[in-house]
Amino acid sequence: MGQWTSAVGAAQLARQLKSQQDRPAGPGSRRPPAYRALADGIRLLVLEGRVPVAARLPAERELALALSVSRTTVAAAYEALRTEGFLESRRGAGSWTAVPAGNPLPARGLEPLPPEALGSMIDLGCAALPAPEPWLTRAVQGALEELAPYAHTHGDYPAGLPALRSMLAERYTARGIPTMPEQIMVTTGAMGAIDAICHLFAGRGERIAVESPSYANILQLMREAGARLVPVAMADGLAGWDMDRWRQVLRDAAPRIAYVVADFHNPTGALADDDQRRRLVEAARSAGTVIVADETMNELWLDPDVEMPRPVSAFDPAGSTVITVGSASKAFWAGMRIGWVRAAPDVIRSLVAARAYADLGTPVLEQLAVHWLFGTGGWEQAVDLRRGQARDNRDALVAAVRRELPDWEFEVPRGGLTLWVRTGGLSGSRLAEAGERVGVRVPSGPRFGVDGAFEGYVRLPFTVGGAVAEEAAVRLAAAARLVRSGGTVGAEAPRTFVA
Repeated sequence: MGQWTSAVGAAQLARQLKSQQDRPAGPGSRRPPAYRALADGIRLLVLEGRVPVAARLPAERELALALSVSRTTVAAAYEALRTEGFLESRRGAGSWTAVPAGNPLPARGLEPLPPEALGSMIDLGCAALPAPEPWLTRAVQGALEELAPYAHTHGDYPAGLPALRSMLAERYTARGIPTMPEQIMVTTGAMGAIDAICHLFAGRGERIAVESPSYANILQLMREAGARLVPVAMADGLAGWDMDRWRQVLRDAAPRIAYVVADFHNPTGALADDDQRRRLVEAARSAGTVIVADETMNELWLDPDVEMPRPVSAFDPAGSTVITVGSASKAFWAGMRIGWVRAAPDVIRSLVAARAYADLGTPVLEQLAVHWLFGTGGWEQAVDLRRGQARDNRDALVAAVRRELPDWEFEVPRGGLTLWVRTGGLSGSRLAEAGERVGVRVPSGPRFGVDGAFEGYVRLPFTVGGAVAEEAAVRLAAAARLVRSGGTVGAEAPRTFVA
């Protein structure tokens, strides 16, 4: 990596290092030399994602003062990190965090398994549930009844079907966000929406600020578009965003856009509160950064007493700072590839004009199916069914993991579809590899970070429940034993499991 894209202050780094020191040491462990303990602490912060990759570290003298250690200790720690590939330096530019080129990154991840592989493999890679029947069938039948008038046209609607755009605008207005149909473009899923936004606002080489961790497929989409990703570490646990870090990144890195998931963040499940949303919009407006707010999880609250904050766009009445992305894929069914963008009319016009060189439009039949769901109340009933499925799966998975892997750490989110798990010091990449041997497919933490961070994590989605969730935890425990023992392929074989 050629240069740093963010910075971490001496006081902030000292606080994070102290939180590590407060953790109980393992039995029989020896205290390492001071420089080694400091180097290991910084390395762990990078691998956990609490200090982003490509973050400039404090000067040696500054950090020594903040930690009350000698400058020689800090210099030796920095040199050890450089030797190991976790630090890069350049005269006049300082030192910034990195991840060694040989650090293991999973080769497979979030694409769903083919159906024929599901007999012997439990798939925890894709955060998607089966369709909420009978609502899918009813929606398609309703769409077929409305198809005839559209069949007599060319079928290309680059902005989306006018009836669906109007209904989406009405739904935003009902949430307290006055919206005209001219502010809506229907897309092929949320991925299609974000891809179009990135191409419009962030050309090759532009900086995009992203939460750290963030949704793996979006990170890869942005990398392939040539963006320079600027990671912003999340607050601890389920506390949402760390606004001090966001203000610093927006001020110092001046990213063109910032991609955020405020509602049951993927993968952590965090829910940003009203104050965080307001402060982020204000900071972005001051920096000239456009916020892309991904709302694909916003209807998936799982506990009945959850009070949902206002949408991010509610804090941008002028409509110049926030672009909102929604989708039917998470709340309804991943096979329903309907997404949408809400933005200022001039932005929508630009997105629609650019679409002539992409996919021309979104399938008409699927748009009619979503329109039928919205218009008949079927959407609300289907999403309520989806919440029940996800809630039951969450509770079953949490209980099973706590029983089989008591040293794994996580906080239980109150919505969304994912559990973000610290794996008791084990390598997430090696767990993913071992999991494939024993019949459970799980994406490792580095898939959700920038340049290999979050090695000590895995993401577990709420896609299986009951006996399948229990078996998944048993297989994860078997994978953990393989990693701890350095086991070889074939040490444990997957069992065929029929749900």
